[in-house]
Amino acid sequence: MHEVAKGLVGVIVTETTASMVDGSAGHLTYRGYAIEDLTAHASYEEVAYLLLHQRLPNRRELTEFQEGLAAEMTLEPYFVEVMQRFPKNSHPLTILRTLISITGVYDATANDNSLEAELRKAYRLIAYTPIFTAAWARIRQGLAPIPPDKHLSLAASFLHMHTGVNPTPAEIAALNVYLILMADHSLNPSTFTSRVVASTDSDIYSAITAALGALKGPKHGGANEATMEMFMEIGNPENVSSFFTEQVKGNGRKIMGFGHRVYRTTDPRSVILRHHTEALAKSLGNTHWFDIAAGLENLALADPYFTERRIYANVDYYSSVLLYMLGIEPNLMPLVFAIGRMAGWVTHVLEQRLENRLIHPEALYIGENDRIWVNLEDR
Repeated sequence: MHEVAKGLVGVIVTETTASMVDGSAGHLTYRGYAIEDLTAHASYEEVAYLLLHQRLPNRRELTEFQEGLAAEMTLEPYFVEVMQRFPKNSHPLTILRTLISITGVYDATANDNSLEAELRKAYRLIAYTPIFTAAWARIRQGLAPIPPDKHLSLAASFLHMHTGVNPTPAEIAALNVYLILMADHSLNPSTFTSRVVASTDSDIYSAITAALGALKGPKHGGANEATMEMFMEIGNPENVSSFFTEQVKGNGRKIMGFGHRVYRTTDPRSVILRHHTEALAKSLGNTHWFDIAAGLENLALADPYFTERRIYANVDYYSSVLLYMLGIEPNLMPLVFAIGRMAGWVTHVLEQRLENRLIHPEALYIGENDRIWVNLEDR
């Protein structure tokens, strides 16, 4: 009798040195560095370099990497023209997925899978994703996109392109931390999807387009959007207690942003994000949304149902509030997730190329056998 691992639970399908998730201990590292150290000291660009090149850059290497990203930071007119023709009510992740696919159309080296060519395309994808996200956020409102500022960090440039206002140091720091925390998370659904496509020797744009398709699902990248919508439904901190009593306990409603497939203890990213979300709220002089999130989490942490089942806040819980305070609407949040995760996706595609073997799992057939053919007239 064959055992079927539904959802591939517990099945190890590849090896990686990009990141390590210890779900029982609540520990996450990139290339051996704890995320607590990286979020405390590094820029997103340093972490992206670490993932792509397997080590932290020195000052010269970081400058060259930033210059390499800046060289790709151009919003080509044809992308603007295409976006202006898209339906304004399309989900933003559908738009981003399509734009990444179009990027491959205009790249003459799209099918060159050599390391040199792939690194150049990886830089382009990391640079383009925040540009596309900010441009669509404005175009769908009837506003002109703002060109990227190549002298700013990726986090600062995105916030400026998105709002048209120079971000504060606190806002830049908050987004930088978020992007680092989203950069990689071992073999999650979107990353696995990218590696499956790469294993066929397809091009990197196809792999990332497929990853974005997986990210769009509400069980993956759409979770932060749903979490913020829940907080908006609660509305005010004084409504938290009644929401928990009537909706969660009374009607069995799920707390969005709680629970994780891997972590059986507190998600370490959530701990970091709670601290930075509170700091950002205080810097803005408005703790309204943080108070709702913190109040609901505190009630859950004091309830045996959640503690006994080890159901804790995940990365989407506080990140939704952090992003909303940065002026990012809920349905744009999955795209900001993608900005951070792009470094991880392209890293895994390159890693798959190194010792590639076609990913080809099997399925156990449980259908009928020996069925008799019936002619069309007799059915």
